[in-house]
Amino acid sequence: MTQRSWGPVLEKDGGATFRLWAPAQESVTLLVEGREIPMQRMDDGWHRLTTGAKAGDRYAFRLRDGTTLPDPAAHAQVDDAHGPSLVVDHDAYTWQNAEWKGRAWAEAVLYELHIGTFTPEGTFRAAIDRLPHLRALGITAIELMPVAHFAGRRGWGYDGVLLHAPHPAYGTPDDLKALIDAAHGQGMMVLLDVVYNHFGPVGNMLPRIAPDFFHPERHTPWGAAIAFGEPAVRRYFIENALQWIVDYRFDGLRLDATEQIEDESETHLLIELAETVRAAAPGRHIHLAVEDLQSRKSLLNRDGGIVRHYTAGWNDEFHHALHVIATGETGGYYENFLDDTIGTLREATAKGFVRADRGKDRVGPAPQDPLPPDVNINFLQNHDQIGNRAFGDRLARQTDPDLLKVMTALLMLSPPVPLLFMGDEYGEEQPFQFFADFEGELARAIKAGREAEAEKFGGLPDDRALSDLPDPLSDQTFERSKLDWSRADTPEGRQQMAFIRDLIGLRQRHIAPLLKTSPIEPHILTAEDGIVAIDWRSPGGTLLLRANLMEASGAPPALPGEAIYGFASRGKAGPWISIAFDRTQRISEPKVPSAVPTEMIFERSSCISATS
Repeated sequence: MTQRSWGPVLEKDGGATFRLWAPAQESVTLLVEGREIPMQRMDDGWHRLTTGAKAGDRYAFRLRDGTTLPDPAAHAQVDDAHGPSLVVDHDAYTWQNAEWKGRAWAEAVLYELHIGTFTPEGTFRAAIDRLPHLRALGITAIELMPVAHFAGRRGWGYDGVLLHAPHPAYGTPDDLKALIDAAHGQGMMVLLDVVYNHFGPVGNMLPRIAPDFFHPERHTPWGAAIAFGEPAVRRYFIENALQWIVDYRFDGLRLDATEQIEDESETHLLIELAETVRAAAPGRHIHLAVEDLQSRKSLLNRDGGIVRHYTAGWNDEFHHALHVIATGETGGYYENFLDDTIGTLREATAKGFVRADRGKDRVGPAPQDPLPPDVNINFLQNHDQIGNRAFGDRLARQTDPDLLKVMTALLMLSPPVPLLFMGDEYGEEQPFQFFADFEGELARAIKAGREAEAEKFGGLPDDRALSDLPDPLSDQTFERSKLDWSRADTPEGRQQMAFIRDLIGLRQRHIAPLLKTSPIEPHILTAEDGIVAIDWRSPGGTLLLRANLMEASGAPPALPGEAIYGFASRGKAGPWISIAFDRTQRISEPKVPSAVPTEMIFERSSCISATS
């Protein structure tokens, strides 16, 4: 790893070097284990000091006016975001799976989880005990919602203020490493959700010591925009990404809301960050994903099939179109999906990038190679789409079970990479609600903002009032959002887990090998209303997918080649899906047939009947 600019560095010959970029401060004093030592101010606004500190020492910075603050790049905190920081020796952890190199992206089946609500204890160590459960399902990658230190004891993590320090409510740096180490031992990758577009509203001291860290004219929906053109600012975020990949051995990162990362530098921060991270981890499978509302293909460049910057992006349009079909909700975000909902779903499933990127929004050159289908990450639910709803209710409570089954098969057995949200695998019925731990005026503002946020995600049910909204600051809201693992042991839970396990097995046997070929050409076929008919053609054959998402529309079709999976509603016209692989590389585009041949095998509501 390159020399750090931010945070303490333990020197090989003993002692530690502390650095703080505080151009607005004429003098800064280091407080370390009862000692007070003036730091040397450099011409570029950095304050520097090498002293005899060691791992485990407590330290803080004192400004000229007497204000004491933690290190904005602390690797650990003693407790809250306002107290002293801790010196951390990242080399002291003994890795049990040091030879782990990761897994190919074609094998990825993602499972998003929130550490605080994944287990009753809500810690990194407690999560380790659940890894065998995920491995048995076939999950190949867990994605942690942000763990960087935020104000308070509970929250989603998207309001981090000390981005280099894991939140102590979850455990120590070594506890986090132990979770990653254990996941690698189970054959699973670990990705981390990081927020580089803003800082949280409580505990961020950077405006006080470095006003130039923020752009004087720009703002994000969550606060002041960051001045990424400033070299010290760029290093803060690049070093943060390097820390997670190198020191903690995460297998990848998911960058939140990258459209809010504005940078007019010759090389955009997102490009420099990706290139630096990849160069620092040679020989490892590193997967960088983006949530980018502008759907910029320039982030996802391929060169001879090799990922140059970002591996994949969240495909929101796939979710939004399916949600409108599944629930009939048309307010907020879903209003834009009323016209040609099925057409949008077809395009989002086949190719993604329903919103074409604009030239002026490019952060790098336009892709030279066609983008493969696994450049998209698809999902039926995630933390946003559940937790920002008025009552955090899950999709299983909003739609027909047969339709949900078809949607799940569509998610798992189409080429884009699938993402499950924690509890999906056993049919969790507990809500996942928005929760935080703020006080005073900010707490009142958070409560007031829940109504507007809920309107974006389906609004209030007809039989509920604003007074019924859960209090985001209540302990009960947080506790209510924890998984109820007892449901996994019910007959319904075991049946759902068997369903998910079978779909993942089919994906690894049929879809993953397809994704390792090149090129793959998606073709949307002409079909009746309500039917999704897509062929993905490759040198090895064609994956054929046909799905009906309407209550009454035709019947499952005859498909050539090897049947992979089929389902049809029992005893009624309704949702169905049929997937096959044809090695003859059929290139015609017939309309979807309406007859069901006797030789086709379909699952009927409650039984699994998929061929391998």
